[in-house]
Amino acid sequence: MPKSSPVFLVDPSSNPVAIKVVGRATFQSAVPLKDFLRKSMTSGVVTFVVDFKECEGMDSTVLGVFAGCALDLRKKKPKGSLVLSRLNSRLLSSIKSLGLHRIATVDMDPKGAGLSGDYFKTLSSAKLDELENARICLEAHEKLIEADKSNEAKFKDVIELMRDRVDEA
Repeated sequence: MPKSSPVFLVDPSSNPVAIKVVGRATFQSAVPLKDFLRKSMTSGVVTFVVDFKECEGMDSTVLGVFAGCALDLRKKKPKGSLVLSRLNSRLLSSIKSLGLHRIATVDMDPKGAGLSGDYFKTLSSAKLDELENARICLEAHEKLIEADKSNEAKFKDVIELMRDRVDEA
């Protein structure tokens, strides 16, 4: 598998559910991740560990998907948790600048926190049209603002542009 291909590997049977991010994750690969997280939570999963050791980077849309997950898990009774593990310094800086470290657990153990997945499968990604891309991008950035109000100034233009695209459709 080429290192630049964004891939999410998941082990839905592990506890906590293990997710590995491989390559550079962008809005174009965010939908399968979002769908997996949503389906997992609907079926009762409340703990996730995300391993970023092989992640080359990610954009704000993917970070917004993780923010939405963390916010949803905090509303569960009992509260769930999202652990972000084995982050490089660039990703850690992005997570802190967006306030995700306040709603998710950042684990700095180089071995990874609770990552015990034995059976990883690849989340498949479907090609999205422009409207679907705009919707996921809009929702993800709204979640980043919900996570930290200071993100509103950072993403004002993105939200305005995506809202216009969604409204035009």
